[in-house]
Amino acid sequence: MKYTTLPNTNIKVSKICLGTMTWGNQNTQDEGFAQMDFALDKGVNFFDTAELYPVPARKETYAETERIIGNWFAKTGNRDKVVLASKIAGTGDYTAHIRTNGFSKEALNDAVNHSLKRLKTDYIDLYQLHWPERNTNTFGVRDYKNNPKDKWEDNFNEILHHLDEIIKSGKIRQVGISNEKAWGTMRYLEESKRHSLPRMVTIQNAYSLINRVFEGDLAEVAQRENIGLLAYSPMAFGVLSGKYINGTAAKNARLNMFTHFSRYSSTNATEATKRYLKIAEDHNMSLAQMSLAFVNERPFVTSNIIGATNIDQLTENINSINMSLSDDVLKAIDKVHSEIPNPAP
Repeated sequence: MKYTTLPNTNIKVSKICLGTMTWGNQNTQDEGFAQMDFALDKGVNFFDTAELYPVPARKETYAETERIIGNWFAKTGNRDKVVLASKIAGTGDYTAHIRTNGFSKEALNDAVNHSLKRLKTDYIDLYQLHWPERNTNTFGVRDYKNNPKDKWEDNFNEILHHLDEIIKSGKIRQVGISNEKAWGTMRYLEESKRHSLPRMVTIQNAYSLINRVFEGDLAEVAQRENIGLLAYSPMAFGVLSGKYINGTAAKNARLNMFTHFSRYSSTNATEATKRYLKIAEDHNMSLAQMSLAFVNERPFVTSNIIGATNIDQLTENINSINMSLSDDVLKAIDKVHSEIPNPAP
C-alpha cells in the first residue's frame, strides 16, 4: 500500500480508502466485516462513511452503515488502526427523514453525537459536510444556474465556528467538504484564514475517467491551496468495470438493483466507456484497474475511495495501487476525453 497524509495534518492515510455505502443494503453486516478485515490486512487504514448510508437513502435503513462499522470496532478492537471519516447529511427532499435544519449548531451537534454512538467511538478523524446547503450544480448537474428563490444566506463563518467548538471538545479531529464547488471551497478557506478557524483539509467529490469535472477549476484550487481530493465513484457505480457493456453484471449489481441511478449511463458515457475498455484491452489491463490507477496517479488526489460488493472486486480494486499507466495509455485516455469530455458530470 502507498500512504500520504491529510493535507496540513500529520494524519497518515492509505492512498486507497475503503468506501462503505453499500453495507446495510447491498451488503450484509457479515460482508461488511469481511471487507474491513480484508482491507485492513492489505494496508488500507482509511474508511469513509456517512450518516446517510447505505444508499439509496431510506428511513428504514438510515445510518445502518455506521452501525455496522461500530459493531466491527466493538468486535475487533481495531478503532486505533483506522482513520475514520464520516459526514453530516445536507438538506434535501430525500434527507427530510434525518433532519431539516441544515448545518446549524443544533444539527451538527446532533449529527456528530449520534454518529459517535453508532460508530462506538469517542472521536471521528475527519468530519465532512456531505453537500452544500445553498443551491448549486451538484449531483450530475453540469452547469450552474442562479436561483433567485434560493433562501440560503452566507453562513460559512458560522459553520466553521460550530465545527471549531466540536473539534475543541475532542469529538472530531479534522474537517472537510463534499460535493462542493470552487466558490464554496474558497469561501471556507478564506474564512479559515481570516478568522483563525478550522481549515477544510479535504474535498470529497466524484472523479473518474468519465467525470473529470474536478479538473476544470477545483484541481487548481486543490493544488494551490493544499486541499486534497477524496475521489468518490472512481468506478462510476461499476460502469468502468465494463461489466454492463459486456453483459456480465450480477443481478445484485448496483445499476441492476437501482435503475434510477442514471448519472453514469448516458449514451455518451457508454460510448466513452467502450473506448476506455478498448484501451485497457489493448494494453492487457482490466478496465477497472486502469480506471483506478488513473485516479490514484492524479497529483491532486489524496485518497481514492473504492467500493465493492464482494472480496474479488475489493482485491482487484486494492491491487490497482501497484499499477502505473504508461505515457501511451495516458495519451490514449486523453484522446477519448478530448472527444467525449465529462459525459457523466
